[in-house]
Amino acid sequence: MDLKECYAAFNGDYEGVLSRLRSEKMVQKFALKFLKDSSYELLVRSLEEKNYEEAFRAAHTIKGVCQNLGFSVLGDSSSRLTEALRNGWSDDAGTLVQQVKEDYAKTTEALRSLEAETGTA
Repeated sequence: MDLKECYAAFNGDYEGVLSRLRSEKMVQKFALKFLKDSSYELLVRSLEEKNYEEAFRAAHTIKGVCQNLGFSVLGDSSSRLTEALRNGWSDDAGTLVQQVKEDYAKTTEALRSLEAETGTA
């Protein structure tokens, strides 16, 4: 799997991020750094602790990183979750949390495959 195939695996905006970062090497560098970002773990932990203010911040961070990296699907679901958590827990939040979890798993699975194939772990 190359970088373009990785982005295709999670329906990312490869061309958009490439136009912003101007080099496939830079895109790959920052995309793989996403695997080390702790925002998702913070989101899960904050939700378990019912700390919705912290969960909001974590979801907002994920949204921003995804927008910058062209992770369109995860960016969209984390954006909707951010809005659902803006004023604490909402009726929509439970469904959106599940969607973010699924999108995160799909995105990180593709990134881990890229990492393994390129030997950049």
